[in-house]
Amino acid sequence: MFGLFFFILFAPGVSEFICTSSDLDMSYTFCDSIAHAFMFNLTPCSTMNKNVWKAALTWIPRSDVHFLKIVFKVWYDGARSLTWKELLCSGADDEYSVCGTLKGETLVSTFDIKGSRINFPKGNYSIIVQGFSDDSENNMLICLNFTMIVKQDAY
Repeated sequence: MFGLFFFILFAPGVSEFICTSSDLDMSYTFCDSIAHAFMFNLTPCSTMNKNVWKAALTWIPRSDVHFLKIVFKVWYDGARSLTWKELLCSGADDEYSVCGTLKGETLVSTFDIKGSRINFPKGNYSIIVQGFSDDSENNMLICLNFTMIVKQDAY
């Protein structure tokens, strides 16, 4: 079964239920109290599919994006299971479309998320995705807190 979830959020503090299927529920909130212009969709809404998830992002950043470091922190059933950091934009020879986006400019991007090839064990996942405009991780551009509930183990 294929599912599609799509959301736009301009108000802080609101939890958005964004995806449901027989094996997966997903929702998110922003980590801060500042309003965001943000839209994201993902297909399929399933952890059982062995294909790559297809994602589309529309975002209007609150500041210029010349440097962008992304930090992922994943908790599984309350225990930290993964921390991953990736430098997407350094200001020189950047390959990602987000790099160089100016404050107030609309960023539209599509990309694959290859993590869908992982067999996620049944349970509750909390995924914090932070974007920083500096290497010291002091100047946060965006922060999302995703909740993912895997309802059944992969076969």
